[in-house]
Amino acid sequence: MRVLIVDDQPLVRRGLRATLGPEPGIRVEGEAVNGREAVRLVGRLRPDVVLMDINMPYMNGLEATREICELSGAEDVRIVILTMYDEDEHVYEALRSGASGFIIKDSPPEMLAEAVRLAALGEALLSPSVTRRLIGEFARRPMLAGAAPDLDQLTDRELDVFKLLIRGFKNEDIARMLVLGESTVKSHVQHLYQKLRVRDRVQIVIYAYENGLVQPGGQGPEYPVSG
Repeated sequence: MRVLIVDDQPLVRRGLRATLGPEPGIRVEGEAVNGREAVRLVGRLRPDVVLMDINMPYMNGLEATREICELSGAEDVRIVILTMYDEDEHVYEALRSGASGFIIKDSPPEMLAEAVRLAALGEALLSPSVTRRLIGEFARRPMLAGAAPDLDQLTDRELDVFKLLIRGFKNEDIARMLVLGESTVKSHVQHLYQKLRVRDRVQIVIYAYENGLVQPGGQGPEYPVSG
């Protein structure tokens, strides 16, 4: 898993590199000192995961996240936002811009490595305090009007998988519940990404919240699944 570190502080970059360097299966591919350089390096290096600071000169992490997510050929690049504070006001905006995770810089080293691995697999890792803040943000925002039109494009089985995804089930759980092979579930998940125009599971959950398909504080609607 190739990682690009983006932070304007040399000591932070050095610390992140030292933390991830010994981790098996993870290689730090490069470093950027601001968002502008990050966009350029993503275009050249095509890393699997970008560890992105928010507050940087020239171009901040939110702007860089949006630009990277719009880069042609960078659809599989995952972005994990780093912050010094678990009460960062940009949680919602960062995830809505396309970030796949949001963790605190002083998190344990194993959590950082796990965030990289999960992001590369299309999963996400949010610290509990960040999750609470995100849910609170959803609770304050009005839901979008009308039903989610993109759901009409889904097959019955894709809809089954979608309903379980937004309740937080992993692929192996979904496979067991729907009596499917895990590879089949993965294929359905990829089709969901394409049809709903989202990048990963975090974006699917945001899609569900914004369209009123799940309520803040709940686990999602108890949909029946097709036979």
